[in-house]
Amino acid sequence: MAGVDAARARAHAVLRVRGLAVAAAALPAAVAVVLLAGRATGRLGAPGSPDAAAWDAARWAACAVAAATLLLGAAVAAVLTRARPPQTPSVAVREREAPELHRLIRDLAARMEVPAPSAIALTPDCDSWLEDAGTPAPGPPLPHLPGRRPEPPAPVLVIGSPFLWWMRVPELRALLAPVVAGTAASADPDIAAARRFVRGLDAASATVRRGRGGPPSGTPSLLRLLHRAALAVLDRITRTLLRACRGHAAELERAVAAWASEQALAVDYGLRIAAQEQVGLAYAGWDRLLTRVALPAWRIACLPTHLNAGVVAALTELSRRDRLAEGFERRLGDRPACDLLEEPGSVDEAVSLLAARLFHGVPRDAGKGARGWGRVGWEEYPAAVVDRIWRSQAAALHAAVDRTAPGGPAGPGRGPDAVRRPPRRTRPGTGPGARGGRGARDDAAAGTGPTLARVLERLRAGDADRLAAELAPRPGRASDGAGGSGEPGGSGGPSGAWEPAGQPEPGQALLPVPPRTGRDLLADHVAAMVCCAAVDTAGAVPGLDWLDGPALLVRGTRRTDLAAPVVRAVEQGDDGPLRDWLDAVGVRLEKPVRLA
Repeated sequence: MAGVDAARARAHAVLRVRGLAVAAAALPAAVAVVLLAGRATGRLGAPGSPDAAAWDAARWAACAVAAATLLLGAAVAAVLTRARPPQTPSVAVREREAPELHRLIRDLAARMEVPAPSAIALTPDCDSWLEDAGTPAPGPPLPHLPGRRPEPPAPVLVIGSPFLWWMRVPELRALLAPVVAGTAASADPDIAAARRFVRGLDAASATVRRGRGGPPSGTPSLLRLLHRAALAVLDRITRTLLRACRGHAAELERAVAAWASEQALAVDYGLRIAAQEQVGLAYAGWDRLLTRVALPAWRIACLPTHLNAGVVAALTELSRRDRLAEGFERRLGDRPACDLLEEPGSVDEAVSLLAARLFHGVPRDAGKGARGWGRVGWEEYPAAVVDRIWRSQAAALHAAVDRTAPGGPAGPGRGPDAVRRPPRRTRPGTGPGARGGRGARDDAAAGTGPTLARVLERLRAGDADRLAAELAPRPGRASDGAGGSGEPGGSGGPSGAWEPAGQPEPGQALLPVPPRTGRDLLADHVAAMVCCAAVDTAGAVPGLDWLDGPALLVRGTRRTDLAAPVVRAVEQGDDGPLRDWLDAVGVRLEKPVRLA
């Protein structure tokens, strides 16, 4: 019970800080009341006494200070009351959608003799925690004894969705035991009050920072000055209280974690050690899936609809490749935890949409649903995402070759500093770069068609820097969605039709992948051009590697040896190894490539 006592002691310390703040706000008013009462009873500054004038001045000063202090305290209290801590974006899992999951959590709470969570939600993250319920449960309030504080509502259990798909049912139960045990601390009135005070201060500080933008335009200067001064005072007070509570709040959470661990010792302790190993594996697979597979699709407005099913495939592939993961694949014969859901596919779609909005962004013209996204299944991913990215990059490279050609036109829109327009979209089989088209034959005969031979000639001539400068993003230039992820077909920065999102609403992106620039960007485009030529002339097909993203399949085998000759051609102008690679695959250099 050491954890219980330590947690309550720290909670009392936080509440003492709150009490001191309230006392400091009420002290001037108490002094003013005493002075006024002394005046009314004639004990302090009675009329006609020699010191009556001095006591009257003291009373007026105390009343003024008390009024200002009470006004300031009321403002701080109003900010604390109205401030709402941020809620983690999540997908609620109601009991009718997952009765077995809710039953498992209730049984787990009963075994540890702690309150059950009030609700369950899923989030696209490799973590699980308890979060305060945003709104009280529907229905009449629960009765409580007079003179006693009502118990706070039970928190919401937030589960990382990759855990639900990758872990087996016993592993999930063992992993969630310490988390569910934390509801006992949330039910303690003192600990709950201390947590509410600290989170309210944190939310109030964030509210004050957001208000520093100033009042609406057109506000008189005097009001602007008062607004700025009030925010400065409120910010100083909230920061002071946060500094006073910081150490106690941190120790409180450590004590609560120790308390929860003590309570969960009797529940699947040995299995929990094995489940913790799966947490690291799940995190690695989820990170690779998001950055290498999902992010390229999001950048071209495609939404993979079953990310959690994809992470199972990614982790299975990782267990095959990594010797440290040997034996993990045998677990797949056990019942997965996602079977606790009535409709895993529908939940997976909702979590996948939330992941796209949370980690990447939303189209500016899209609402809160999936409008603006093109839904893509995993079987459609190579053709809908990989091939499209490659051909967009090939089109950008062909345009750069045209603009930087020796003796080429340098009129408006042709110079290297001009704003590049995105390539015009054409249907497959049409346009100047189509296979067998008359325009393609004419361009090839004139030496201006989108052929790989032209690109290699420019690289051998030492024009890599000019091409890289032409491909580099510049302000005002429309993005072609071809940045690079280090693999052939990696996509670049988000196009102009997108806004990043730190929440389900537009905000700051949570997957900040720096765009590739310089010769790295040129190497990505050259690799994409090679892949397009291999698909068009050598019978290769675009593919998907669960851990590395877009892949080139030649006669059913993934080719991983393309990067080295491409980098050598870009960096050193030596296209000999790349030509040998192309000859071995059977790529025809003079054949026009079909562009986007």
